[in-house]
Amino acid sequence: MTKKLAILQSNYVPWRGYFDLIAAVDEFIVYDEAQYTKHDWRNRNLIKTPQGPQWLTVPVKNKGLLGQTVRAAEIEGTAWAPKHWRSLEANYRRARHFDEVAAVLQPIYLAQDHRQLAVLNRRLIDLVCGYLGIATRITDACDYVLEGDRTGRLVALCEQAGATLYLSGPAARAYLDERRFAERGIGVQWFDYEGYADYPQLWGPFSRRVSVLDLMFNCGPQAAHYLRHAKP
Repeated sequence: MTKKLAILQSNYVPWRGYFDLIAAVDEFIVYDEAQYTKHDWRNRNLIKTPQGPQWLTVPVKNKGLLGQTVRAAEIEGTAWAPKHWRSLEANYRRARHFDEVAAVLQPIYLAQDHRQLAVLNRRLIDLVCGYLGIATRITDACDYVLEGDRTGRLVALCEQAGATLYLSGPAARAYLDERRFAERGIGVQWFDYEGYADYPQLWGPFSRRVSVLDLMFNCGPQAAHYLRHAKP
């Protein structure tokens, strides 16, 4: 029996392709043991505004930042959360499904109890999956034993999870050694992020490089129809 597995780094409210990959597999591992990288998707993402794309950034403490994992990254203060919510409300209030999405999303932003970036990201990933009807099992890399180099760790995670097929984003072609997966009886398949249909958006020409929250606010219960692997 085939078991499909995907592994991606912990990201802050990522774009719809991230969730389409989750929907395409039997288990998804959030790789929160990867090194935290500044000016990346770990703690920020884009939304649409009348003035163009705008970053929402979760501030991370600089202490111990060099070499630390995403899981170890601590959030700086609490002022960012209501600020993010005000930005979402100001720019998506006119969206057709704002109220229903706000009902499930706003409590997270107003909770004021976020300390670890990985925990916050996981809460939001779980929330979005629930809203999109994605039932894939989601685990964290810290639930497993990590060993070896970059490819070796991925192979080890696949073996421990009982995966027979590893589904990877195309960027990994630059470093992934497929032979090492084959030696363990694990196939590798490359996920295609191209060809997603446009959906109704606010504020000018369509942009695909935005958080999945844009899709949810604009399309509501129909959002899953704009993924290829979710089951609306």
